[in-house]
Amino acid sequence: MNKILMGALLSIFVGSSFSAHGAGVTDAMIDNDAASTNDVLSWGIGTEAQRFSPLTQINTKTVSKLTPIWSLSFGGEKQRGQESQPLVYNGKMFVTASYSRIFAIDVKTGTKLWKYEHRLPDGIMPCCDVVNRGAALYGNLVIFGTLDAQLVALDQDTGKVVWKEKVDDYAAGYSISAAPLIAKGLLLTGVSGGEFGIVGRVEARNPMTGQLVWTRPTIEGYMGKKYDADGKESDNGISGTTNATWPGELWKTGGSSTWLGGSYDKSTGLAYFGTGNPAPWNSHTRPGDNLYSSSTVALDVTTGQIKWSYQTTPHDGWDYDGVNEFVTFDQDGKRLGGKADRNGFFYVIDANNGKLVNAFPFVNKITWASSIDLKTGRPNYIDAGRPGDPTKGEEGKKGTTVFAAPSFLGGKNQMPMAYSPQTKLFYVPANEWGMDIWNEPISYKKGGAFLGAGFTIHPLNDDYIGALRAIDPKTGKRVWEIKNNAPLWGGVLTTAGGLVFYGTPEGYLKAVDAKTGKEEWKFQTGSGIVAPPITWSEGKTQYVAVVSGWGGAVPLWGGDVAKKVNFLEQGGSVWVFKLSK
Repeated sequence: MNKILMGALLSIFVGSSFSAHGAGVTDAMIDNDAASTNDVLSWGIGTEAQRFSPLTQINTKTVSKLTPIWSLSFGGEKQRGQESQPLVYNGKMFVTASYSRIFAIDVKTGTKLWKYEHRLPDGIMPCCDVVNRGAALYGNLVIFGTLDAQLVALDQDTGKVVWKEKVDDYAAGYSISAAPLIAKGLLLTGVSGGEFGIVGRVEARNPMTGQLVWTRPTIEGYMGKKYDADGKESDNGISGTTNATWPGELWKTGGSSTWLGGSYDKSTGLAYFGTGNPAPWNSHTRPGDNLYSSSTVALDVTTGQIKWSYQTTPHDGWDYDGVNEFVTFDQDGKRLGGKADRNGFFYVIDANNGKLVNAFPFVNKITWASSIDLKTGRPNYIDAGRPGDPTKGEEGKKGTTVFAAPSFLGGKNQMPMAYSPQTKLFYVPANEWGMDIWNEPISYKKGGAFLGAGFTIHPLNDDYIGALRAIDPKTGKRVWEIKNNAPLWGGVLTTAGGLVFYGTPEGYLKAVDAKTGKEEWKFQTGSGIVAPPITWSEGKTQYVAVVSGWGGAVPLWGGDVAKKVNFLEQGGSVWVFKLSK
């Protein structure tokens, strides 16, 4: 059966629980991922991205007996940053690794079943290390993105390629580092590359064939497209008005990449994608809000239409992005979303209509804005906190340098937070740092860095940079915090056993009391942890797993901070734990 005919037949079943293999991972299973305990089928441990597990065997009283049962090394010389969240299904763990690799592992024994290593061309241009954050499961396929901007679908049992699709031109700066999202029978993916003047977008594909269903650019002025079963495209509505919030031609190279992927809430029917920085960083070249950069966009999954958008940093001049995950939860009878933005503010937003409910700082020092206006939803800027215009000084020279906090690496970056419906708290891996930043003249060149800025990052405190914080989204109160010497760059897991799990760059996987922050257990994994933990059960046994391997953006971009943590060793392995008898 040719690909087009197969796509036409399978399109009939999009939105159902159909699997081309007659078995495997279905839409109903993915929708129930947060409640099911015998597998982990999606990035976020549920498409809502709460990272909460109802499992209780490992709890505050028993966690002291948590013991490693196996570890598997990713091997080779490709150890770099390991930011992947594993998936678990049908006795197998699927975990991606640096340099666009993916492993299938027997969850009982740690035996490697197969490995796929994508052949990468010379000249790839990942912004922030050669990382991959995970895969998606559908039917009997495991699907992930690559650093040369391709999507690859493999047979879960054999690791053989079922389909492969080029998303865009890696030579222009495009890449993929996020885990794909499955929603309503569609595969939703974003793109990385905002530092190279690419055009951000969200795409929907048939997960069984890779065929495009719709694409939605995340820069105002670009047309969305939809595709029929034969691959023929037609307009699907415009993302705003050309030049409305972008001057001249800059919207054509405006960045706004969707590099962290998205979340989906079946109760609203919407997918939520954060968008990255506008390009270039030099904000004086692009007056206006520069929609839809540094925002959350809520998309109708079936059509790709933007139902609402909320911009956390209009006219971003600090590379704060808005890409951090949008985590939906219930509060006072409403479905809301929480977002800990890189700009240092935590936002609570109505998940149905995008209206701001609350906003407050979750870091100690913010210099670019004094507060968020809860009526308009806009920041109250501190004008002196914006880097100076280089055209106002000597010709061809840099503008006035300012000290800005947080640094562009953010109050929180790629490391996902967790939410517990038991405690009604968010657990946020935050960082306290600032930067000297200045603007420079810049022009676009395909494949070249499109910044127009220089920077040096500095710690704000002598004794810590990272802080895991338990935050009440209703009041903005910090219930507790745990300081960490190095920046926190790994994600968080919380469970009905009253625990919060998180990793540190110093190499520890830790478990703390969700109510008090008291440390209950820790284990040294041998390399820094920059990935989120998971948990699942098989039979009567609960397991915990985490990927270990120091890297990511901090050692590449961190300035004085990078010097402070240069003793940390790289690695590449996955660890699995259970309670000892």
